[in-house]
Amino acid sequence: MRIVDVKRETHETKIALKLNADGTGKVTVESGVPFFDHMLTAMAKHGGFDLSCTAKGDLSVDCHHTIEDIGIVLGDAMKQVMGDGTGIQRFAHAIIPMDESIATVVLDCGGRGYLVFTGTFGNKAVGTIPADIFEHFFYSLCNRAGITAHIAFTGKNDHHQCEAVFKAFGIALGQALSHSGKKGVPSTKGKF
Repeated sequence: MRIVDVKRETHETKIALKLNADGTGKVTVESGVPFFDHMLTAMAKHGGFDLSCTAKGDLSVDCHHTIEDIGIVLGDAMKQVMGDGTGIQRFAHAIIPMDESIATVVLDCGGRGYLVFTGTFGNKAVGTIPADIFEHFFYSLCNRAGITAHIAFTGKNDHHQCEAVFKAFGIALGQALSHSGKKGVPSTKGKF
């Protein structure tokens, strides 16, 4: 089993996260930002991860630091799960519809953090969250984990677009981190 515990405490946030990459989709998230809890739950559930995350942040300012730091902590957890890359699939993709919306996520869990985020929300906020924080969340996660991600979405309803992205990311991540059954690191370089 690949189970990791990661904690992060700053002057702005205090986060405790436990991740079982070989779980069954059991999720408990308490960030103080209900819509974001919903998105993380969808990501972990559809990715097949067990995830427990509690976060206390400076929500009196706004939700930016809380969501950003959860991305950092989740990225640190994913990096631990990836290890040196031995035995993982490494590459994966998912295309997920949600009513009129569709999201495509393509991942390379090969040790290099990079994000291409293509899509536009129709409103300045999704739920109570500024729309631009979602790209920043994925940037923080991918940069910390060493994941290259191409995320693209379209649709009319912001909730549907956002949820399709999180579900697609979870599914692709679950596949990329799954056991390949092969020995060694999936790289022509022999290491990530």
